[in-house]
Amino acid sequence: MLNIFYRENGKIFVSQSEKDFAKLDIENTVWIDLVDPDGTEKRAVESFLGTEIQSRAQAEEIESSSRYFETDDAIFANTNFLTPGAEEYNMQAVSFTLVDRTLTTLREVPLRSFTELQRRLQVNPKQYPSGFTVFATILDQRVDLDADMIELLSKEISQYAKRINEEEDIDQELLIDISQLQENTMMIRENVVDKQRLISNLMRSTKVPSSLEPRLNVLLQDISSLLNHTNFCFERLEYLQDTVLGLINLEQNKIMKIFTVVSVFLMPPTLIAGFYGMNVRLPMIAADEPNASFWNWIIILGVMGLSCLAIWYVFKKKKLL
Repeated sequence: MLNIFYRENGKIFVSQSEKDFAKLDIENTVWIDLVDPDGTEKRAVESFLGTEIQSRAQAEEIESSSRYFETDDAIFANTNFLTPGAEEYNMQAVSFTLVDRTLTTLREVPLRSFTELQRRLQVNPKQYPSGFTVFATILDQRVDLDADMIELLSKEISQYAKRINEEEDIDQELLIDISQLQENTMMIRENVVDKQRLISNLMRSTKVPSSLEPRLNVLLQDISSLLNHTNFCFERLEYLQDTVLGLINLEQNKIMKIFTVVSVFLMPPTLIAGFYGMNVRLPMIAADEPNASFWNWIIILGVMGLSCLAIWYVFKKKKLL
């Protein structure tokens, strides 16, 4: 899909046909937005700009030399935009090309930042005199969305902290959820750092208008605060993870303690029962007494009970129970 935003009579109009390039000039073209374009649309844009647009593979390159570079006529910048999913975030590569004062964007999926800006572009055309202003606005909106995602992430972390404080459903599944939150936090931080690197490169460029420097400085300050917030969120998740592991270990220790105490309680009675189960003549067993077998059984049970009480007393005195 192709969207061409061009200025005419003080207003900004939009065209979705590559054939309109024939009647447009680059000076009045503010923004060319390509969304999953076909070969015809991409070649038409390249011919209009007089330069090659980066491919998706180039846009996803992680090396700093490929993420941002300049030529005599153009600026090429690549960055990633986060899109929230059901459980995790997805990275979407976006390529920016600035030729003279015209911005060209290349992406594969619809993005909220672009959709909102396209509406505002035609309503307030005076606020967007060039592609540099559009580029700065996209980055500004993107940083705001990243801030919203970090805020939502922080609220989700607070909910998990409340569950842990109330000792509600502390199990392996909770640890997996916390691990997923850690992964989301790292992805958000990586995304924010990518924007920081891009804006820093723009500020060092001589092609960027000096009027945008204050705005880019404010963006860098916002990004710095977001990085601090993401670091805090990650540290908080590590604390929650350690707390959950500690509670799980305590629960397991309680179970092992119960088994140990029961085993120790049963050891003396088992020894006594095994002793009197031997096939030899033992004390308190007299064959010539008719009621001896009954009373001997009672006495042996009493000895077993006294041994259990003795063990209970020792454990209680040593505060092991």
